Amino acid sequence: MKTGSILIVDDNKNVLTALRILLSGYFAEVTLLAVPGGLLAAVREKKPDVILLDMNFSAGVNTGNEGLYWLSEIRKIDPELPVVLFTAYADVDLAVNALKEGATDFVVKPWDNAKLLATLQSARALRESRKEVVKLREKQSALNEQLSREGDIYWGKSSVMQHLLETLQKVAKTDANILITGENGTGKEVIAKKIHQLSERADESWVSVDMGAIAETLFESELFGHVKGAFTDARTDRAGKFEAANDGTLFLDEIGNLSYPLQAKLLTALQSRQIIRVGSNQPVAVNIRLICATNRDLQLSVQRGTFREDLLYRINTIPIEVPPLRERKKDIVPLAKFFLKKFAAKYGKTGLTMTKDAARKLEDYSWRGNVRELQHTVEKTVILCNESVLKDSDFILKANEVQLPEESVISLNEMEKNAITRALRKYGSNISVIASELGVTRQTLYNKMKKHGL
Repeated sequence: MKTGSILIVDDNKNVLTALRILLSGYFAEVTLLAVPGGLLAAVREKKPDVILLDMNFSAGVNTGNEGLYWLSEIRKIDPELPVVLFTAYADVDLAVNALKEGATDFVVKPWDNAKLLATLQSARALRESRKEVVKLREKQSALNEQLSREGDIYWGKSSVMQHLLETLQKVAKTDANILITGENGTGKEVIAKKIHQLSERADESWVSVDMGAIAETLFESELFGHVKGAFTDARTDRAGKFEAANDGTLFLDEIGNLSYPLQAKLLTALQSRQIIRVGSNQPVAVNIRLICATNRDLQLSVQRGTFREDLLYRINTIPIEVPPLRERKKDIVPLAKFFLKKFAAKYGKTGLTMTKDAARKLEDYSWRGNVRELQHTVEKTVILCNESVLKDSDFILKANEVQLPEESVISLNEMEKNAITRALRKYGSNISVIASELGVTRQTLYNKMKKHGL
């Protein structure tokens, strides 16, 4: 199938004729120029995918300087446009200089048709890949703008969260690899995005990958990309997540779910800062800021032999632990009010407030789903509420989740007193029934009631 367009610039009309015949079967559009004077105008008008450019146009000149000059002019218009240089004089130094100046490849006349076609088709594929990366970056740029418009997150007043914020502000400006740990729902990805926004790469791509959701057979293709024909469904070249994140931030979520064999492939890419697309042998340099997150204890996984110790060292330059919501109870109500204001504006119910009983109910809840559960609870309450003042009954929480303060230790005496108190509330003054339920005699029950002042 003929795809793409090529612009050929050569002062030999016989060469132009031969190339038109050869390449018309492979490119949808072939444009020929016998002199370079109209080259830049053709680049702007035709927007070719590949340029095949002769290096010498003046009689008796074989230095290649003319080709290098026009190459630099083309790159001023479109630095990503692949340019293959064409000359009758094979000179290694000239070829090296051309590649240093940004040429994609170098072809010597007389050419071999198969090799020339392979070179030009590779250049066209490179153009498509670069276009794809540009599109991904544009999408990421739009996402970054949206994230900025959504406003800041609520960090809380607890000392642990204030310390965490101070740490983020220190490490964000560096390119150090960061590992964020914490339970599900604590906001690890939100914190990773905040690091990106505070970094020197804030205007570049933010690429997030859920490592637990990638099938092992697609891992290399998803992260490193592939070339056309690399496998059955590889109909076109495709950039992977590493290339999409080039110059930006790559966030690998739930990295603890990555299988042991794939950890080695990831480690190789991180150590070399290069990737190789599936089906290719050409390394591609990548410049990324790496942030990883997991809800697992990776040190324990290393001890169990399920996670590579060298990979852990590579991703864990700066460890950041996000505490569960139950360990910073003073942040629960302010955080709930933060979400209340956010969703009230979203659903056109501005001015919503909550009663003290409602706030107390939220504070006493265990929040096993952490910040994510609190956010969903508040959003659901805002959607369903009919009044501007939210009561405790408006917040629907899971049964049996309201508990004593986290990790509080109850003595045996307290447990005994609580058991008798609950039985008294249930059965009143029927001492015989209470004693029977508790498995003690009436006299023992009397003694224990006297002991606890009941």
